[in-house]
Amino acid sequence: MNSTWGARVVYQIYPRSFKDSSGDGIGDLNGITEKLDYLKDLGIGALWLSPIYCSPMHDFGYDISNYYDIDPIFGTLSDFDNLLRKAHDKDMKVLMDFVPNHTSFEHPWFKESRSSQNNHKRDWYIWKKPKKNGSAPNNWLSQFGGSAWKFDEKTEEYYLHTFDVSQPDLNWRNPHVVDEILNVMRYWLKRGVDGFRVDVAYYLYKDPFFRDEPYNPAYLPELNMQYDSLLHIYTLALPETLHMLKKFHSVINEFDDRFMVCEIYTFLQEIVNLYRIVDHQSFAPFNFSFLSLPWNAQEQKRFIDEFDEMIGDDFFPTYVLGNHDKPRIVTKLGEDAARTAALLQLTLRGIPFIYYGEELGMKNMDIPKEKMKDPMALNMKGFHFGRDPVRTPMQWDTTQYGGFSNVEPWLPIEKESAERNVASEEIDKESFLSLYKSILNLRKTRKSLTEGKYIPLECKNPHVLGFIRRGVDEETLILANFSEEIQGVELPTGDWKTILSTKLDVKNRKEQNRVNLRPFEGIVLCI
Repeated sequence: MNSTWGARVVYQIYPRSFKDSSGDGIGDLNGITEKLDYLKDLGIGALWLSPIYCSPMHDFGYDISNYYDIDPIFGTLSDFDNLLRKAHDKDMKVLMDFVPNHTSFEHPWFKESRSSQNNHKRDWYIWKKPKKNGSAPNNWLSQFGGSAWKFDEKTEEYYLHTFDVSQPDLNWRNPHVVDEILNVMRYWLKRGVDGFRVDVAYYLYKDPFFRDEPYNPAYLPELNMQYDSLLHIYTLALPETLHMLKKFHSVINEFDDRFMVCEIYTFLQEIVNLYRIVDHQSFAPFNFSFLSLPWNAQEQKRFIDEFDEMIGDDFFPTYVLGNHDKPRIVTKLGEDAARTAALLQLTLRGIPFIYYGEELGMKNMDIPKEKMKDPMALNMKGFHFGRDPVRTPMQWDTTQYGGFSNVEPWLPIEKESAERNVASEEIDKESFLSLYKSILNLRKTRKSLTEGKYIPLECKNPHVLGFIRRGVDEETLILANFSEEIQGVELPTGDWKTILSTKLDVKNRKEQNRVNLRPFEGIVLCI
């Protein structure tokens, strides 16, 4: 396998919330550059930057008005080049977020498209005439609530927006759109970017006949998620989309040692199909099983075993505990279970993606309604969570604004920042940060954790998940207790010793033929 990427741990940075260097309460590129030593010391091998392109910020960067420049909120192209150069000097790769499904409605392309029905860029976006009664062309829904169609009074047609009304969908059936977006990729790759995370990768193509989508019989109205009321068979994961992702990857392959990861939320077989269609080690779709499956040993083992077997040794699995759209893992599972989840994520075969602050055990923060910024939360009646709670500023120290800024940040600082911050956790030998550093150090010193095969272990205890990472000349055994009670488990034959516990109070403990795991404890053993 390609050890260049297989040995790397990717760290997602939401730039608005990482470090403010300019004193405006919003994180920026120079702030990230300031913290590269912290990331290197942590054990990070690559950065994924959420969008930093020019944007009116209706959806905080996922509504792009210029793909070829940096938004002044974050800095300049010179600042970006400086960040890229210094990251590379520290042997850290840089992935950019890539948003091909839609642009901002303030993008010059859309302004031209919107100017008249006869404009040469009209077909760059998806426009349809109203029904005879003046209503939307079909029943398609927006992820942000309501119809996916917005009527334009000037040209008397509807445009499609799968997400916010400020984010019109590009028409991927137009070859000029395809050529332009592929050139955007080449522009950044030539600048030195090491690859892309492709946003909402499964939405590119829509049904050319614009048929109504059927009702979802499993829909739960009480959840107030209108989008889920339909089965999205005409707007999601069309065959053309899968093959376009392969074309994206062909651009990646025009350059040396680059990587592409795709955001898709789908079932296992579809993930495996995408691996096979693209068919290259420098590509992987995200795997969100830790977020979507019940948190018990049997469910997780069943998925991991099947996933690893289906994709084989030629491709990299990915494992994710959180991102800018999903609840933080400590809030979801509790602190002890989240520590064990981190151990699994960082020792399973594949490429782990850490969301900023996970290494501190950061939690969701309750955001008062008057301070909410997320357009999804503001648009969807009854949608109380939104995404703001997982996007609060990184907590660096115990000062008033957590070391993130010297002025009030764009979102509030988590209330527990006085204890849960980098400065405090660096001196606490049993902190989340100490745990992450310990595991990531093991990845450096034990090649079986980055190059070894995944060997399932059939534990007789249903509450314990176990596996071996088998390298050329070493084996590493990982055991995880998913229950809130002590669980015993038989060890494979061998003179095993425990070299790490998620409690961080065990080191080089010789074991007999059986070991007892404390509630929600995970351990690493070697011979």
